Amino acid sequence: MPKRVKNIFVVFLIVIVIFVAIKVFGIQDLIMKKIYPQTYSEYVNKYAIEYEVDPLLVYAVIKAESNFDKNAVSNRNAKGVMQIIDSTAEEIAGNIMSDTYFESNMLFDEETNIRIGTKYLSDLLKKYGDYHIAVAAYNAGIGTVDKWISDGVIKDDGSDIEKIPYKETNNYVRKISRDYKIYEDLYK
Repeated sequence: MPKRVKNIFVVFLIVIVIFVAIKVFGIQDLIMKKIYPQTYSEYVNKYAIEYEVDPLLVYAVIKAESNFDKNAVSNRNAKGVMQIIDSTAEEIAGNIMSDTYFESNMLFDEETNIRIGTKYLSDLLKKYGDYHIAVAAYNAGIGTVDKWISDGVIKDDGSDIEKIPYKETNNYVRKISRDYKIYEDLYK
């Protein structure tokens, strides 16, 4: 057998062995769980139950917003793992943390951030009834999404969410939808 043919055959066998190992030993799931972790699970699960939100949706939001970086700050000054702006945080915190004075730096505490972010997501889900519209509002703001709905740009049932006019929000909703599905496939 010529050396070139032998090398191609060896490479082919190695590829087959790797493919079989991935399937047989579930390596693909292990890799995917490293890429899509359930970091901060004690807080996500606690507040997802308290505010009646699917924890896997919360993980998808955290993944998209900060990739689990508790010190993240956006160019719009959104902070922490769920990337919450101060004005939203103050409003939500006033409703759920009446015994504590809210300060902006508290958004870098992962428990506080997840509590406020999950409550906000819960409020949006209750308001809109569709998670696509709720996460669009999480990204673009309630006023913007309400205007899109009232102007007929998008439907309030989320059936034409691909018509979101802001490219960033359109991509954000698609990313959340993809990541949410991946979380469901990995952890349900």
